[in-house]
Amino acid sequence: MSRLFRDVEGGPRCPHGSVVCIGAFDGLHLGHQALVRHALVRARALDVPCVVLSFEPLPREFFAPDDPPPRLMLPRTKAGRLFEMGVDQLGLLRFDRRLCSLTAEEFAHQVLVHRLNAREVWVGPEFRFGKARGGDIGVLKAVGQAHGFVAGEIEPVQVDGERVSATRIRQALREGDFTTAERFLGRPYAIAGHVVQGKQLGRTLGFPTANLRFGGRTPALSGIYATWVHGVGDAPRASVSSLGTRPTVDGVEPLLEAHLFDFDGDLYGRRIEVEFVAKLRDELKFSDLPALTAQMHRDAAEAREILSKEQHHAFA
Repeated sequence: MSRLFRDVEGGPRCPHGSVVCIGAFDGLHLGHQALVRHALVRARALDVPCVVLSFEPLPREFFAPDDPPPRLMLPRTKAGRLFEMGVDQLGLLRFDRRLCSLTAEEFAHQVLVHRLNAREVWVGPEFRFGKARGGDIGVLKAVGQAHGFVAGEIEPVQVDGERVSATRIRQALREGDFTTAERFLGRPYAIAGHVVQGKQLGRTLGFPTANLRFGGRTPALSGIYATWVHGVGDAPRASVSSLGTRPTVDGVEPLLEAHLFDFDGDLYGRRIEVEFVAKLRDELKFSDLPALTAQMHRDAAEAREILSKEQHHAFA
């Protein structure tokens, strides 16, 4: 049986019971990690699988397709990190009209009781679920009493007196505050994916790039950045990256383009991770390609300077 499932419908997946935690888990920040680790501890104590339930698309993306909220993490990265934490099964449930029409009680019975045979269900603070967000921890506990599972809510996680939340991390990323984002995530902010082929404009301008797409999702930041690229050799590679729609060439789709310094090789198809260190500037529309190229040289020089200090600090 696959450890990943997408559907609400289907037969029982955990005949001997499970411990379930539910949430969006966008970014998998310290608060999400605390919830997952709590569920893992309870699952191991009961000797049953730990199941994480999340949603793809996220509910906010489904309800606002023309103005989707920024995403901190793409689904494959989220799944990989959850399995690395030790999760036994992951439900990335398809959030569609059928799912959002289920009442809280219907969702709990169909998914938690029938599919997962839950013995315990854990959620984060202010969790809501079901049609019109009609279910909360009180409803979850009541359904649990009726169907034989225990429901609980973990305390908010705080860092330096401030509650950890995806909203706060998105704000920090918009402001180029990668220190705050790292504190709340528990790791540097990075975007991972497989390198895809672009229009190769960068190569003609002397700046070949490794390109990552977002599959129709909206990234949580945009602009030009000093970055490290992981996954190319044994050590991170210094780079300058552009994240945006490339207005100078009338681009539309958000694209992450990373130019690795002093590197000449084929990265197509390789999975890399781009770690953001500092924002250099906002994305701009230039009058012509020579003006763009001149600015790219200035960006590259600034990124090299920032990263040389970062590297020196890292090994001091």
